[in-house]
Amino acid sequence: MKLSGTKTFSNETSGRYALALFELSKEGSEIQNIEKNILFLFEVCKKNPEFINFLKNPTYQTDVQKKVFTEISKLMNFNKILKNFLSFVIEKRRIYFLDKILEKFIKLSSKNKGNIEAILISSKNLSQEEKNKINDEISKAIKANIEFNYKVDKSLISGLKIQLGSLLIDTSVSNKLKRIKQSMIEN
Repeated sequence: MKLSGTKTFSNETSGRYALALFELSKEGSEIQNIEKNILFLFEVCKKNPEFINFLKNPTYQTDVQKKVFTEISKLMNFNKILKNFLSFVIEKRRIYFLDKILEKFIKLSSKNKGNIEAILISSKNLSQEEKNKINDEISKAIKANIEFNYKVDKSLISGLKIQLGSLLIDTSVSNKLKRIKQSMIEN
């Protein structure tokens, strides 16, 4: 029970900070620049466990963390809004949530552009051409740009599953077998 409370706090906190940064970016007409910087910073977080440990280690003083982010900001030519935001997050001791804040900002920015996130699960690895064709067809059908998170699940046997919000399209053989089994049980 305690863990779920912490998780909720972390999600709510990171969501509020991401929204604040997004609104500041919109006001300053800097969404594109800040998004580019954030995508870079998010990649750094994903690829460097040492950097994440630095962020999440409460023994580091805020002035040390500020110095590191000041240097990163100079090297990467970060926008003034983002520099100030990072400084504020460090000051408030919320840098611990940086990876989640960045992720939520990216989702807000994507939504702002009219992109919709969806999950595409296939039974085998699909070529980029196959992924693009599926993306194009579904984007045309719902008249919106879709960004797929792609996964492979061999237990599907054959076919695809597409999760788009609450809509699930399941053309997998394993789903067809489940339905046949269910109809046999019911009859």
